[in-house]
Amino acid sequence: MRFLELVKKRKSTRNYSSRPVPREIIARCLEAARMAPSACNAQPWSFIVVDDEDLKNRVAGAAFSASYTLNAFAKKAPVLIAAVTERTRYVTRVAGFFRGIHFALVDVAIACEHLVLQAEDEGVGTCWLGWFNEKKVKKILNIPERKKIDIIISMGYPEKDEPKERIRRPLDKIRRFNKERH
Repeated sequence: MRFLELVKKRKSTRNYSSRPVPREIIARCLEAARMAPSACNAQPWSFIVVDDEDLKNRVAGAAFSASYTLNAFAKKAPVLIAAVTERTRYVTRVAGFFRGIHFALVDVAIACEHLVLQAEDEGVGTCWLGWFNEKKVKKILNIPERKKIDIIISMGYPEKDEPKERIRRPLDKIRRFNKERH
């Protein structure tokens, strides 16, 4: 598949079948994430794949309950992947402080996008999730306090094709050459 076709085809999946995702496919998705660029080549990420059904149900129950029910659909996904933000290099943290940019979060987001694009190429649906009970998930997955889960990705085969028009701003509304127009 050509890259632009892949990008245009990828959409968030919110209805999953119970069909398991083979670990070989998950491994290829993680390999795509591993190859992502990062500031100062820090690679400030690790990924915890939760595909054991009992553990996945515990994680999903903790992550997407109470005030976090907006993403309760993810409870039906056969796989949850916690993107764990690791400590970055000193120079990256200093540069981020002066620029007002959290480079580790940017880096992890790039890696996650590589992961979901590979999943799409494999015919597997995904959805980025940023609204969840991080504290409870960290406890269940034994993640130390100094690390952060910024993103959980739900993953599984789509229940059915959900053709939906994707609304995007036209290119001429977002493109500028050489300077901002006022």
